[in-house]
Amino acid sequence: MLIEMKVDSLAMDPLTNVPILILKNDLEDRTLPIWIGVLEASAIATELENISFSRPITHDLIYSIMNSTDVDVLKIEVTDIKENVYYAKIHLSSKGEHITVDSRPSDAIAIALRAEAPIFVESSVLDSSIDISMKSEGSVKEMKKEELLEIFEDLSPEDFSKYKM
Repeated sequence: MLIEMKVDSLAMDPLTNVPILILKNDLEDRTLPIWIGVLEASAIATELENISFSRPITHDLIYSIMNSTDVDVLKIEVTDIKENVYYAKIHLSSKGEHITVDSRPSDAIAIALRAEAPIFVESSVLDSSIDISMKSEGSVKEMKKEELLEIFEDLSPEDFSKYKM
């Protein structure tokens, strides 16, 4: 079953200094932390903050090519987690044809944000991940940086190694 999620925030893993993308479902109050690369985190952050550059970065370029060739982003799906690696698909439409492209979740989400396309996560992926919302009252967005760091400090090193970029 697919569950619609939204980008809630970006954080840093205090042990590895690797960016963490946090998706959240407002209706079910579930969260999905995905450890991502620095470049992808930057691409997501610039879109969230409405920052534009004089020259397009990779995700902007990809989205611009899609726009100029009449390719629409229908949705993205985080479909699986295998051996601690997340998998995603970008669903596109071109000239009435449905196209599905494999992607890393971070790249798919960076493109989805630009296209204002919905983000879905397979419920089995949520069930297999750390739900950081269980560890504190309120939403992740409302948490102070110190509270979020405290949550991650409570996790063991083995918990962090379960999730790879």
